Amino acid sequence: MTSRQLGFLFLTPASLFIVMFFLAPVLLTVVFSFTNMSTATGITGGAWQVNPGAMRRLAIVHEEPDLAEALQVQAYVVDDLALASLSNAGQRQALIDELEAELIGQTFASRREIARAIRNLDNRPRSTREVNALATSFERSLVGNRYETEASLFAAIAAKGLALTPDQAEAVAEATWTGWTWTTENFERMVRVPDTFTIFLNTIFYVFTTLIFFNTGFALILAITTHYMPEGPAGWFRSIWLLPRVLPAVLYVLMWKWLAWDTGFLSSLLGQFGVPPRNWMLNDAASAWTFVIIINGTVGASMGMLIFASAIKAIPQQIFYASEVDGASRWQQIRHIILPQLKWPILFITTYQSLSLLTSFEHILLATDGGPGGVTEVWALHAYHTALSNYAGNLAYGYGAALALVLVVIGLVLSIAYLFFFDFKALVRPPRIER
Repeated sequence: MTSRQLGFLFLTPASLFIVMFFLAPVLLTVVFSFTNMSTATGITGGAWQVNPGAMRRLAIVHEEPDLAEALQVQAYVVDDLALASLSNAGQRQALIDELEAELIGQTFASRREIARAIRNLDNRPRSTREVNALATSFERSLVGNRYETEASLFAAIAAKGLALTPDQAEAVAEATWTGWTWTTENFERMVRVPDTFTIFLNTIFYVFTTLIFFNTGFALILAITTHYMPEGPAGWFRSIWLLPRVLPAVLYVLMWKWLAWDTGFLSSLLGQFGVPPRNWMLNDAASAWTFVIIINGTVGASMGMLIFASAIKAIPQQIFYASEVDGASRWQQIRHIILPQLKWPILFITTYQSLSLLTSFEHILLATDGGPGGVTEVWALHAYHTALSNYAGNLAYGYGAALALVLVVIGLVLSIAYLFFFDFKALVRPPRIER
């Protein structure tokens, strides 16, 4: 086996992992985003069913109110199919022959009418109960029945005595179908619904505010601060700031809630100055966003601080010594030595944290759940609420997948923009001394 073949062999487990847990979910998201899948339609297929909801769609969407009303009307029809069913059930042949001779082809609007006609027969059943049971066998009601094929639906409609035009047949089939269909309506809905634009603006504000002030900005300040601290205290400082990253999200957010609750630390402290207690995390839009950004920002800042601190530590110490000999101040060292050397780590943190903030929502879900009044609802949380958890109970898998697909596209665009802005080719170019 050659080294190239051996390399492909070693890469096989990783390749399978990428296909199963990255490519497959993305491809399924693309597929689902072009469907109307929901809990109402299911994900494995459907059937044709005449119910009040379907008839409302037929009347309003397809503008067929008369047909919708006719399909919901109960009718009792004496036809060959019903007579054959009676024969198979062991009904007396004399009665069947008389039904065929006297009532074949007739349609009755109610069970009372057909029961009255049956009582006029010579071979009628003796008891009223038997007459009613016999009348029920001629019932032709579509409401509530489930038809596994489109042909069986139209056969039942024809048995009821209704003749449909091709356009009406298409409208009935579409209105009564309970399964999912291919559609682009999800993306049209995003553009049409005003709340979607508001959620998009919330997401942009949340991502870039958290990224600039915490995940990159504050993390840089922490890393540079620890660089100029003694090694012992610097290590303890980094360890403390790592806690938001390693703590479970539930426990971490619960600590913040204890701080912000109306019976929490913040209300108890401010109560000493006459401020009435309140839930500061959900008091208003400003306070909610402040807590959301701080909660997520400290988690991102702890990771950024470790990356930046490690990158600064990798800078040869002799460069700092030489700059001090030349009379460089701390600010000049930061500006001309540290920041230029951190271009690659800054690119990594900016790209990684942008994508992380775009797609993660667990801290917002636990802290505010998009409240108060939806002001902290971001795109990823909106996709989760739409597809997996909402108060209405009808989970819209297709629309949720379309929302997630938008995040994938935005993430790709942002990644390309960052690579261009930071001049990725220059970052990975071999040093001139090695050429």
